[in-house]
Amino acid sequence: MQPYGLTLSRALGAAALALGLALPGLAAAQQAPAASSNTLDAVRSRGQLVCGVNTGLAGFAQPDSQGVWRGFDTDYCRAVAAAIFGDASKVRFVPTTAQNRFTALQSGEVDMLSRNTTWTLSRDTSLGLDFPATNFYDGQGFMVKTSLGLKSAKELEGATICVQPGTTTEQNLTDWARANRVRFTPVVIERLEEIVGAYVNGRCDAYTTDVSGLAATRSAQPKPDDHTILPEVISKEPLALVVRQGDARFADIMRWTHYVLLSAEEFGITQRNVDQMATDPRPEVQRMLGRNGGLGPMLGLADGWAVAVIKAVGNYAEVFDRSLKPIGIQRGPNALWTAGGLQYSPPFR
Repeated sequence: MQPYGLTLSRALGAAALALGLALPGLAAAQQAPAASSNTLDAVRSRGQLVCGVNTGLAGFAQPDSQGVWRGFDTDYCRAVAAAIFGDASKVRFVPTTAQNRFTALQSGEVDMLSRNTTWTLSRDTSLGLDFPATNFYDGQGFMVKTSLGLKSAKELEGATICVQPGTTTEQNLTDWARANRVRFTPVVIERLEEIVGAYVNGRCDAYTTDVSGLAATRSAQPKPDDHTILPEVISKEPLALVVRQGDARFADIMRWTHYVLLSAEEFGITQRNVDQMATDPRPEVQRMLGRNGGLGPMLGLADGWAVAVIKAVGNYAEVFDRSLKPIGIQRGPNALWTAGGLQYSPPFR
C-alpha cells in the first residue's frame, strides 16, 4: 500500500465533503505502513490471528454466556485461523464499531475484518483496503413498532429514523428519502447497543440498517412480534471480508477460505464427513482437500488446510444454519448458484 501524500489527502477530503461521503479512518490510511505484505508472517510469528468483529450483533458476532464469541462472522475468523495454523482456536476477537473498524485495520490493531462491512468503490480505492470476498449479500431496510400499523417505508413521512454514522446506511437513507420525497429527522448514534436502545425506547420511529441486522435486533427483543421489518429493500449491501491493501497473499487466503466453505457445501462435504470424503473420486474434491495438485503451498499453506477449515466450522450451509437460521434469516441470494443464489466458487485447480 502506497502512503498518501498531503495533496492527495486534501483532494480526497474535499471530494468526500463535496459528495457528502463519510470516509472514516482516512487519516489513518495516510499514516499506515508503506507495506503490509507481511501479515501472514506476522500472524504466524504472533501465534494468533487478530480479527475485528462487531461489538455484539446476534447471529453474526456476540459473546455467549461464557464469554465465547459466536456467530457467522466469528466462524469466518476461526476458519481463517484454521487455514493458517490448523487450529481454529488461535484467534483473538476485537470488537470494533462502525466508526473505528477501518482505523483498527489500517493501524494494524487487527489483521482482518469480518464485520458486516459493505464493499463500495470509495472504500476499495480511498481507504487502503481490499475486499477479498463477499460472504453475505444483504440490503438495507427499515424496522418499526408493529403498533404503528405501517405497511411501507414510504409512510415514514415526518418520522425520526435511527441510523449509525460512518456507514453506507446513512448515505443510502438520504438518497432514498430524496428520491421518494420522504422528509425525516435522523437520530445519529454510533454504538449499536445505544442505537437499538433509542429505537426500542421510542426516541425514533424507525431504525434502518441492513435487513440481516434488523432481523438480528428483532430476534433479541423480548417480544419480536412487536417489531415489523417493512418490505422495502433500498440498497445492495455486499458484506465482505476486509484486509489491508497491498497484501495479496493474505487476501488470497481469506478469499479461498470462503470458497472452501462454498465448494464444500456444493460437493456435500461436511464437518462430520470430511475425513471420509478424502477418498472421493472427483478430481476437484481431491485437489481441494489436498490429496493432490499442490494447491495449499500456492497459498503458503499446508496441503490439508481446507480439511482443517471444514473440520473447524463446517461448510457454508453449516455456518449459515448454525448462526443465522435460528434468528429467521433465510438463504435468499446467499444460496449457492446451483440453487439460484449468488454464492459461487471458482474452480480448485
